[in-house]
Amino acid sequence: MQKIATPAQPPALDAVFAALADPTRRAILSRLAAGEATVSELTAPFAMSQPAVSKHLKVLERAGLVSRGQDRQHRPARLEAAPMAEAVRWLEDFRQFWAGSFDQLDDLLDEMKRTSEGPTRP
Repeated sequence: MQKIATPAQPPALDAVFAALADPTRRAILSRLAAGEATVSELTAPFAMSQPAVSKHLKVLERAGLVSRGQDRQHRPARLEAAPMAEAVRWLEDFRQFWAGSFDQLDDLLDEMKRTSEGPTRP
């Protein structure tokens, strides 16, 4: 079996994708895009406890996607979108691959259409 070499990726990229894999964490990030919020404010739309939301926030913090305020009583969370930029760059390579593949498929289909229609008459 042949091994596939994978280019070295920053460990932070793995953490960002792992954090984004969960729909609750994506919803938390969407909420934080509107502005900072406390754990209790983030818990409101979910059917889960504050400790469960806090665990999600810790995953987002480890990925660098969220930072927490210093006020010990409120500790508002805020979105830190910069780590997503690396993920977007990584995904962009695949978007370019698929765009090129679709262009090639379009060309092939056009060629097949021309050959199946036969010669055109004046």
